[in-house]
Amino acid sequence: MSTALAGAPSTIAAVPLIRRCAVLGAGTMGSRIAAHLANAGLPVVLLDIVPANADPAGRSRIAAQALQALLKSKPAAFYDKSSAGLITIGNFEDDLALLKSCDWIIEAVTEDISIKQALLEKIAPHLRPDTIVTTNTSGLPVASIAAKMPADFRSRWFGTHFFNPPRYMRLLEIVRTPEANPQAVAVIADFADRRLGKSIVYAHDTPNFIANRIGVFAMLTATALMQELDLTIEDVDALTGSSIGWPRTGTFRLADMVGIDVLAHVARNFQSSKAEDAAATKLPAFIETILERKWLGDKTGQGFYKKIPDAPDPKNNRLALDWKALDYRPAQRPKFPSLEMAKNVETLPERLQLLIGSGPGKDKASQFQWTLLTRIWNYAADCLPEIADDISSIDRAMRTGFNWELGPFEMWDAIGVPQSVERLRARNEHVSPQTEALLASGKTSWYSDTAQGRAEFNTAKRDYEPVHRPEGIANIAAFKHANGVVRKNAGASLVDIGEGIACLELHSKKNAIGDDIVSLITQTLHPDSEHVRNFRGFVISGDASDFSVGANLMQLLLAMQEGDWDEVDLAVRAFQRMTSSIKFCPRPVVAAPFNLCLGGGTEISLHAAARQPSAELYMGLVEAGVGLVPAGGGTKEMALHAVDAAAVESGVSPTEAPLKFAFSGELQDALRQRFETIGMAKVSTSAAEARGLDLLKPSDKITLNRERLLLDARETAVYLAENGYAAPTPRTQIPVPGDQVGATLKLGVHLMRQAEYISDHDAKIGNHIVRILCGGSVTPGTFVTEQYLLDLEREAFLSLCGEHKTQERIAFTLKTGKPLRN
Repeated sequence: MSTALAGAPSTIAAVPLIRRCAVLGAGTMGSRIAAHLANAGLPVVLLDIVPANADPAGRSRIAAQALQALLKSKPAAFYDKSSAGLITIGNFEDDLALLKSCDWIIEAVTEDISIKQALLEKIAPHLRPDTIVTTNTSGLPVASIAAKMPADFRSRWFGTHFFNPPRYMRLLEIVRTPEANPQAVAVIADFADRRLGKSIVYAHDTPNFIANRIGVFAMLTATALMQELDLTIEDVDALTGSSIGWPRTGTFRLADMVGIDVLAHVARNFQSSKAEDAAATKLPAFIETILERKWLGDKTGQGFYKKIPDAPDPKNNRLALDWKALDYRPAQRPKFPSLEMAKNVETLPERLQLLIGSGPGKDKASQFQWTLLTRIWNYAADCLPEIADDISSIDRAMRTGFNWELGPFEMWDAIGVPQSVERLRARNEHVSPQTEALLASGKTSWYSDTAQGRAEFNTAKRDYEPVHRPEGIANIAAFKHANGVVRKNAGASLVDIGEGIACLELHSKKNAIGDDIVSLITQTLHPDSEHVRNFRGFVISGDASDFSVGANLMQLLLAMQEGDWDEVDLAVRAFQRMTSSIKFCPRPVVAAPFNLCLGGGTEISLHAAARQPSAELYMGLVEAGVGLVPAGGGTKEMALHAVDAAAVESGVSPTEAPLKFAFSGELQDALRQRFETIGMAKVSTSAAEARGLDLLKPSDKITLNRERLLLDARETAVYLAENGYAAPTPRTQIPVPGDQVGATLKLGVHLMRQAEYISDHDAKIGNHIVRILCGGSVTPGTFVTEQYLLDLEREAFLSLCGEHKTQERIAFTLKTGKPLRN
């Protein structure tokens, strides 16, 4: 994106490139913002106050303690802990000179306008004339904070509201003031999008901006309805969770996590808003009481819930607040028939239709959800002209800031705007003037899918206009809509995504890899396939929340229980053919994994010509956790990685001196590291960590913004295609150490069993992994082929499938989603 925008004031200093940042305030939010800037590879200065009575060595103690807390935080603040070395700590008295070298400074001190104003005056003499300064306030008026500063400072000042925790929450609300330089705003927006992975939403400078405005209204409306309908804390959390596409935490568990004092602070910001907002968001008396008692949620050990220390049953370790008695009692599991039925409904629009599609029912659950949602939808429509430029900004803010599956206008469309308005009118309930205008224009939905893409209703123009999508952001659905589908089955589709590249989209349930995906990928990538002739490269990815949870274990378990070993054998061979077709395809195949990429999903990625991972990547060969070994070529690829890494490290030629190479310490170390990755079913917590596990290569580029992943992967495929890509040939001279060297690894397995770190079945799995990595019972230095290693994988897999304990593990994981160590 260009940093020069037409119409920018010519008297303002040139806008800098963002190369070094500072964060003012080392509290929970400020320190985590600093950590995420370091995740992007930027040097960061982190400053806070000098503690009272601090000795000379402890004047920067607050920032130092914050940095130590970041290293221990869960969830992890850093992609890789080494990034902490990019943070320089200091204080507001001794270290303001460090700000001179900073291009972007983020103020993140306590939510008190006078404190913020005093700090701005203090730092102003230490800034370059082009330094951009923004505030991370969660709802204070941005322009007012800098009102006393000179005009040139105000031109470089606006709001950048991060959501906590900044690494994981994708929303960044940019709050433009009338005096803010458009160039400066554009530079920060582009940097935050591409380098920090943020979904950018432009908010008006009004109390609580967009997401907190709608989100806190929703939470307090849910609280008021709880009192009105005599529901419990647990009832409301069940009714405001996954059934309506909100996080499983519901309303009150989320408040405990965020902090009830933080919720109260945002709610009180409404008091400067219009009268009806102030009335609707007044904190109820029982919340004021728990605030007085300092029951602030997780950080104080109790809030709407209280954790029972050392509870005998980990599943029942919480007490719930009785909001009438203001005392705690054992948490109860709510039972609403409508929610039980909704569990069986796959998509959110269908669930909403089931739950409230016919309006408020006779039971409290239906009445609660109907009233809550229609009030939120109307409130969002009422607020629209005040808080945002368009409805898509509000929907995007709620999806990425509060993790709603659909924003309020998208939810309203799913129910049907005309039908719900008719029922509201029949009950003499409020209907927003914006909604009345929508229907009066002859339109029946807030969004419309057109030949040019998705369009949204513009309330000022009373017509649809295209939803703005920044260049480089796309999803597969948009290409499907524009180009259609080349071929598909129930589990996967082949979609033309432009530039001569096709995407193999995974779309089975949880993207579990079954027969459909295996057959479509294998047939598509076959050297004689028409698709290989018609396209110059391929991307493997998807639009779902996860890349792939791995192989379809249900299919496998059924075959195992029926003793159909021929079917299992054929399935493993087919899976291996699929990964081989990826590796040896004449066209470059780029895997674009994101979020969960487990087991077979990781094996797909390992065989690609390149990987374009999302920064948030939970990747691992986890088969040992279900009693198996990676048999889709994953163990074979890790053995090859070990051989290649050891050859570089040792300087010994594997082909010219295979015996010497087989006994080299470098090969043994390389094999041990890969053994631990597979045998311990290690899963990365980021793409950076996946590199350390050898699941990604150092050359694999990482995309921080998930919405840019598809086109970034396409760009990688195009680059490979245009720069003479040649597919590898199957390797036939792989020197392996055999059982003699493998005995060292097996000794390690034995010692772990003796120390009772692992079970007998774990040891059996571990010995199978060692056998594959070391090439089986052969003389050290023997040359083997890739197919030989694949055969070892398949033999081990089939052997373990016959074990009762493996079947127990698979069944347990399918039922609970967790591993069983039996």
